[in-house]
Amino acid sequence: MPEITYVRGDATAPSVKGAKVIAHVCNDVGGWGKGFVLAVSRRWPEPEAAYRAWHRARASNGFGLGAVQLVRVEPYVWVANMIGQRGTRTGGKGAPVRYEAIDTALGRLAGHAAELGASVHMPRIGCGLAGGTWSRVEPLVTERLVRQGISVTVYDHGDGA
Repeated sequence: MPEITYVRGDATAPSVKGAKVIAHVCNDVGGWGKGFVLAVSRRWPEPEAAYRAWHRARASNGFGLGAVQLVRVEPYVWVANMIGQRGTRTGGKGAPVRYEAIDTALGRLAGHAAELGASVHMPRIGCGLAGGTWSRVEPLVTERLVRQGISVTVYDHGDGA
């Protein structure tokens, strides 16, 4: 059975050929300014602009936990804004990660990736500012993407960040 490929490097710069989706987890309160999204925004302005517009119109567009927004940033590259975090880390209310929402979003992402014939590239989603653990997220990625025949590469940043 295929497995997740782990590499050191920048998830915003996958070196494989063909269609690619760069997946990451966003919060459900419209915040974009810390963590992996900074690397995304340094490379392309469109995902942040699309996410903010999606959040502003949330009353009528399906924005919420488990939702996925695909934003085309290059001819063969899309960024998947996946809502898998409730709020942001402020005080002692526990980690904002929502594993069920990540699971739902990954299931939706699988459909998009299959339609595009795309591989998926990501950092260890939900495990940075969202406060999740990879031991809980990795089985979701395996079940929702890898077992559906989608090639997945997970990037660990070279500087240990």
